[in-house]
Formats: sequence, C-alpha cells, structure tokens
Amino acid sequence: MSLSTALATGDVTKLPSRRDEDWRWTDLRGLVRALPAPSQRSTSVEVTSGIFDHLATEHHVLETGVDTAAIVVPDTAQAAVTLRIISRGEASFRNVATISVGPNARLRLMETYEGDTGGYVTDTQLTILLEPGAVMERIVLAQDGAEGVSVSTALVSIAPGAEYSQTLITCGARRQRLETRVTHPGAGGVLRLDSAYLLADKRHADLTTEVVHRGLDGTTSQLTKGVVRGQSRGVFQGRIVVETGADRTDARMRHQALILSDKAEVDAKPELLIHADDVQCAHGNTIGALDEEALFYMRQRGLSEEEARALLTTAFVGEVIDRIEFEPAREIVRAWAAERLAG
Repeated sequence: MSLSTALATGDVTKLPSRRDEDWRWTDLRGLVRALPAPSQRSTSVEVTSGIFDHLATEHHVLETGVDTAAIVVPDTAQAAVTLRIISRGEASFRNVATISVGPNARLRLMETYEGDTGGYVTDTQLTILLEPGAVMERIVLAQDGAEGVSVSTALVSIAPGAEYSQTLITCGARRQRLETRVTHPGAGGVLRLDSAYLLADKRHADLTTEVVHRGLDGTTSQLTKGVVRGQSRGVFQGRIVVETGADRTDARMRHQALILSDKAEVDAKPELLIHADDVQCAHGNTIGALDEEALFYMRQRGLSEEEARALLTTAFVGEVIDRIEFEPAREIVRAWAAERLAG
C-alpha cells in the first residue's frame, strides 16, 4: 500500500492506513476519499525564484501532474543544485527524481516543498546514490499548504567511504510524511540524519527514517527536534538496523519534542534492532514542555512571556540547524525557522 500506487491506479483502497504499522499515525485512507485529477502545466502561473536559487548553479522545478528530474555529478566534480517540488490547487502530483554523485564528487542539494492553499495530493520519490568517496549534503525546507497532502520518500544508498548529511525542516501540512531510508555499507561510510518539525494550528508532520548497517565500521548520527502547538500533531519514527557482521558500528539517535498546548500531540517510536555484538548504539526520546524555571529567569530580566518562549524554542531547534555545514543555507534555514516559531 502506498500513495504512489494509489495515484498510479486511481484506487483509494491502495492508500496506506492505520492498519499498516508504519502508517498508524498518518492515516491517508481515512482522510482522502477521492483522488484528484493530475495537474496540468499552466503557462499562466509564473514560477518565481526559490529561496535557495542564488546559492546554486543548477535548478530543477517539478510542478506538473507527472514530472521527473535527473541530477548527475560526475567524478571529482562539485555542484550546488536546487530541487523545487511545487504543488497547487485541487490536483494530484507524482514526482520522480534521481540523484547520482560520482566517486570523490561533492554535491550540495537544496530541496524545497512548496504548496498553496489548495487540497492537492503529492507523491515524490527520490533515489540517491553516492559512489565511493562521494560527499553530499541535502538540505530540505518543506512548506506545504495547510490543506495539502504530501508524501516524500528518499531511498539513499551510500558506498564505502562516502559521506551523506541531511537536514530536514518542516512546518507540516494537512497530512505530510517525509521518509528517508538509507542503506549503509559500513566501510568508513559516515551518515548524519537531522530534522525538525515546527507545527501549529491543525498541521501534521510525520518524519520516518530507517538506516540499515550492513558492514563493518559504519557511523550514523541522528538528531530530531519538534515543537507542536495548537491542535497539531508531530510523528517521529526512527529505526536503525545493525545486521549480522556489521561490527564496530557506531549509531546514535535522539528525538526531543516540546508540546506548547494542551491539544497538540507527539507520537514517537525510536527503534534499535541489533544483530551484531561489537557495536556502540544508543537512542533517546524526551517529550515535554518548556522549562518553567528558565521562563521565570528570563522574565525576571525584563522579557515578556512571549519573548521568553520564542527565545527558548528558537534555541531548542537551533541545535539541529547549527549542524548544517553549508553556512549560507544554514542562515536561510535559521531565519525561516525563527519566522515560524515567532508566528
């Protein structure tokens, strides 16, 4: 069951539902009663510049009912590329992108999900391949519309000696799922998976990851933070699998969330499945409210309650943003997050 299959066949019974364990908190079948028709390219709608466009030399925009993109970085080359997924109106969108980074090449991919006020349904499938020695940083800003339904699935395969870093920041949608599945060979490969969800009103965001370590000497570092208020709902599902023989794996996963209203909700399911002996693996999960003592301390120094709360939540999320390696993109993400936290 998947949104991709449902859109390809027009059959809503193919949508994932709460009966599917990995989708129990992001029920699409109970929400989407009829699938909208595929979008058609409109020459009357102008596509303005994207938030990261000035930082890249190659640009890809996916904006029609069925759209594709191919990004190839040849051996030893360096590239900065933007990928924009744009959804509009009461329509469906099926996007496919392939990204290939050659041996010892470097790629900065700046990816955005942009939606209007329509009740669109969008499925995006990404395949990412890193050759030996390749280095890639993927930075994602997801700003879907409040009535949109959006699912993005990235299948990542890294070769020995490659480094893959990812930071994903979202403000959610009516239903939104951003999924990353990584095949890790060990062999000196380095993986960083970070994310943050900043949710308000009735928005929903589901951040699901799976990392499978298949060989010796692999490293994974994962940090996810969330802030929910209003009647929003944040979902974090993180699974790290260490297969038999993947000794000397070092894998760390941490999820922390702040709940800022009585009607907001966070569901978290961190998992470690370890089938090897000589490993260093750990996960942590904490969900709570802002520290009242810290609020009191800041208010005693002249800040209003709203200013104090904004500063504390910005600092809380800032740990994720600070790990973005590309400084110009990091500052854009920091400003984007601060604006949503202030709102």
